[in-house]
Amino acid sequence: MKRLFWVGVGVAVGVTATRKVNELTQKATPAGLGTSLGEGLRELGAGLGAFGAEVRAGMNERAEELYAMVEDTTEIPVRPDPSPARHARAPRRGASHAR
Repeated sequence: MKRLFWVGVGVAVGVTATRKVNELTQKATPAGLGTSLGEGLRELGAGLGAFGAEVRAGMNERAEELYAMVEDTTEIPVRPDPSPARHARAPRRGASHAR
């Protein structure tokens, strides 16, 4: 019974080791490296997007705090006009216009 237990443990360790070796050799191939690189770039892009969203949220929150402070201090409304016309881009200098 004791020997059968150790044979079973040996088989389990052997199977696990074989799978790990196969997994590592697959990752070492050019296709495996490309897959790993692609996954890493996707994660980086998602992280940068989340970071950008957090920065924008923090900027908006701080802007609201500053507007409130100025309005409380001066009693003059200073918040920007949220209308879309205000955010329209001005044409660049030297840009040709269709006639």
